[in-house]
Amino acid sequence: MKMKKTVYIQVMALLVFYSGCERISDFGDTNVNPATTSTPVTAALLTNVLSDQNLTTWLGEGMYCQYFSETQYTFVSVYSTVQFSPMGFYSGSLYDLQNIINTNSSDATKHDAEAYGANSNQIAIARILKAYTFWMFTDDYGDIPYSDALKGDPNVTYDPQESIYKDLIKELTEAVSQFTTGAPIKGDIVYFGDITKWKKFANSLRMLMALNLSKRYPDGSDYAAIQFNAALNDPAGSISDNADNFRLVYPGGSKWRNPFFDMYNGEKFYGESETLTSLLIDSIGNDGRQEAYGADITGAYSTLGVPYGRERSYIDPWCQSHPTWCFILAPAYRTETSPSCLINAASILLARAEAADRGWTNENTAMLYSAGITASFRQWGLEAPDASYFLKPKVALGAAGTNVKQIALQEYFAYYPDGLHGWNTWRRTGWPVLSPAPDAINYPKVIPRRFTYGAEDYALNPDGVAAAVERLGTNGDKMDSRVWWDKE
Repeated sequence: MKMKKTVYIQVMALLVFYSGCERISDFGDTNVNPATTSTPVTAALLTNVLSDQNLTTWLGEGMYCQYFSETQYTFVSVYSTVQFSPMGFYSGSLYDLQNIINTNSSDATKHDAEAYGANSNQIAIARILKAYTFWMFTDDYGDIPYSDALKGDPNVTYDPQESIYKDLIKELTEAVSQFTTGAPIKGDIVYFGDITKWKKFANSLRMLMALNLSKRYPDGSDYAAIQFNAALNDPAGSISDNADNFRLVYPGGSKWRNPFFDMYNGEKFYGESETLTSLLIDSIGNDGRQEAYGADITGAYSTLGVPYGRERSYIDPWCQSHPTWCFILAPAYRTETSPSCLINAASILLARAEAADRGWTNENTAMLYSAGITASFRQWGLEAPDASYFLKPKVALGAAGTNVKQIALQEYFAYYPDGLHGWNTWRRTGWPVLSPAPDAINYPKVIPRRFTYGAEDYALNPDGVAAAVERLGTNGDKMDSRVWWDKE
């Protein structure tokens, strides 16, 4: 359901763009016990999860990492505080995934569920997707309900992010080992039952999660490096080719379209930011990905990014006087049926390059770096850059152990338009260097580093929220507080 065109859009965009309104319900609905559901069609539940727009388009985070700018109602990009609860999302995809696990685990229902694929394989896929979903929300907020969630009790504890991360990595590790032979999975609209690709996806998530912990565990002998290597060396492998990307292919029509297609069917609220176009065109030097990353209202190539973080009195007249400002993505990449990528080969290859440069692995940094950049271009159907690209001052690698700056910038480019992973890259590495919005209205005027909890969280689960807020430190539940892994 498309949001009404009001400032409420801006509130919802702080989490995701065009989320299903029916999924945002009160806290009391978020922990309805899925074990009480009559035997569901697990194939339909899986399809429902994989078609959820919440998985793919993280617009609020994309404004925090300055992929996008607001063009009319400036709200998120000037850092207005929005108290928005994550709890409503528990009654959507997470509820469906838990139903898949319960139905395939119960002696009373697992035989019927086998009609949609081997029980263990359905459970493994559900565990992987649960881990991915919880990962997204804990990176937004920090501590969230986890170990007690989805059990029918609204008075859940908020788990520390450290324990969440470690359990997510455990879940992914066990899920890879859980796959077996058997009837093909039905309802899988991403990998169409290809277990090999699901294993690669899970191992890739393990590596990205481990790399996110590099501030907490920086050394090659620490927990993060150990987990990264365990995933890297798993016999099932990881995503290294665009053919294995985790992506959603939209059928188009009235029910399920690429969300960026819908973005420009009415008011044009968002554009590619001047921050990103300046990095691609001016800092790097005419990076060819701009051909895919933005275009003007006619679809023509443009490098005119929208000024970032300006108040409405500035940005409205600017857009009117600069009609060739960049929309997000060129039209060929935001048709009704254009795919959306959750995890791509470029980001995994570049993560491996970063891990090698950090001394976590014995892999070749330069080879992985080149392969990651090449995969990023080819993902968009662009010609791979020639040798001169890798000699550019902002691209060329230096001595071993000194290249996180260059690698992180390429990771930032490769994740576009996935705002959450772009924001994570900046929070984790400090690269690229981003300046706060010129017209920021928060105090202090700094780029947000997390989302704040919602008013209903405080009202309906005060003890759980209070414990989570206490762990944030003296700054409390503020946008400039840091989640656990985002160590100063």
